[in-house]
Amino acid sequence: MDTIVGEGAHPGGRASRVLVADDQPLLRVGFRLLIDSVPDLEAVGEAGTGREAIDLAGRLRPDIVLMDVRMPDLDGLEATRRIRADPATADVKVLILTTFDLDEYVYAALRAGASGFLLKDTRPSELLAALRVIAAGEALLAPTVTRRLIAEFSRHMPDDPGAPSVDLGRVTDRQREVLLLIARGLTNADIAERLGVGVATVKTHVRRLMTNLDAHDRAHLVIAAYESGLVSASSGH
Repeated sequence: MDTIVGEGAHPGGRASRVLVADDQPLLRVGFRLLIDSVPDLEAVGEAGTGREAIDLAGRLRPDIVLMDVRMPDLDGLEATRRIRADPATADVKVLILTTFDLDEYVYAALRAGASGFLLKDTRPSELLAALRVIAAGEALLAPTVTRRLIAEFSRHMPDDPGAPSVDLGRVTDRQREVLLLIARGLTNADIAERLGVGVATVKTHVRRLMTNLDAHDRAHLVIAAYESGLVSASSGH
């Protein structure tokens, strides 16, 4: 298992509310029991289809949706896109959980607005840690996932002339350094050590990057790094 990128608990100090979306009832029950086994997380609902996930996200307003990719009626990627695109649920984070470790799912999930991507063979303790990371407003993006994401961009972007271009005009030289290291999959602690600064300083740079690049979390800073031309497939590895 790769190191999880991100630190912290829910900033409000309360239990983070999680909606479980999976088409298998036994898995939903298992996830719900796991989530409810710890005091800082709370399972607030279950959805068996993508449309149910969208509906319950709107009605329950969870902090996080634990979203399966392959579901009937509407898949998890499209459900994620619609949840994130709706102003009423735009603040709801999505953690994609799937049995399918395919590059196109990683790419599509993050482009749809997901804040993380895990496989279903993840250990229970790592899943709980991932939910906490995302509840804290960080992104779950392991180094190997980052490398696959960059490679996937290299395949998609040249064939997509309509892809958005990101302007780094408001980004300082130091922030560019931080952005490049984020895109290479380094944690805040790794970046601090590499640049010889404190972790708090790195966090400040990350927050300013998110503001300047209109990125809602760390995963989308990787996207911005590639779309701006700062990172290429060769430099991302």
